[in-house]
Amino acid sequence: MNERETTDGSPGVTVYDVIGEDGFARLTAGFYRRVRGDDVLSPMYPDDDWDGAEQRLRDFLVFRFGGPQRYIEQRGHPRLRMRHLPFPIDQRARDRWVSHMDAALAEAAVPGEVIDVLRPFFAQTATFMMNR
Repeated sequence: MNERETTDGSPGVTVYDVIGEDGFARLTAGFYRRVRGDDVLSPMYPDDDWDGAEQRLRDFLVFRFGGPQRYIEQRGHPRLRMRHLPFPIDQRARDRWVSHMDAALAEAAVPGEVIDVLRPFFAQTATFMMNR
């Protein structure tokens, strides 16, 4: 994948072009609604920074899939593994994260071609984050 991932893998229309800020906002809101009540994932988040966590994920996804570069401007290179190293991410946590993201994708009502790009990205990235 490249930084301007398209819905069909070719140069041109990006995921961001298709779903925009609103689509990513629906996706991350649905995801974090699920994570807040999750016994495995919830303890990995500070109780006083749920909104910040949601914003950071939204900005990362917007950047990664062709939108404005807010994430990079505010936080620099994503360094995902380094940023997630303090958290115990095992197979169970990975699977739970992917499950919540899959449910959020369905709830966000994004087009199928967008799901076809995002679902494998989420699964691969979640696997890459495993550190236990």
